[in-house]
Amino acid sequence: MNNEQMDGTMQKRTLLFLFLLTVGLLLTACGGQPQINVEPIETDWGRVVNGDILSRDVAVRNDGAAPLIVESVSTSCSCTAATLTPMTIEPGETGTLHIEFDSGLHGPDLTGKLLRQIFIASNDPDLPEVIIEFSVVVDPETS
Repeated sequence: MNNEQMDGTMQKRTLLFLFLLTVGLLLTACGGQPQINVEPIETDWGRVVNGDILSRDVAVRNDGAAPLIVESVSTSCSCTAATLTPMTIEPGETGTLHIEFDSGLHGPDLTGKLLRQIFIASNDPDLPEVIIEFSVVVDPETS
């Protein structure tokens, strides 16, 4: 290969590098990524008498630059239910995670401190699953 051919190859490589760099920067600036933000991640729900149902709402925010698509919401126990509205959250917007805990679902003998979890799976590439935890103390039924 002579000098003229080598110079042509170097120019092509340089142009290809600059093209790929430009495309990458444009994709980052235009497309962006979703970013899930849930606060609080851990909470203490206090005390409840066995048989009572507690509920809380938690904000789920998209701090990213692309739509946050929640693929699933699940819980660690059948005594806990969770639903998110909406399941697609636009950049800068907030959804509501509604959580209900049925302290009597396992019967009157389940008392004491409990820890329950809610799992949110989404398209956030940095945090594909968020785990929200709450603790509660279940007191015996009063006669």
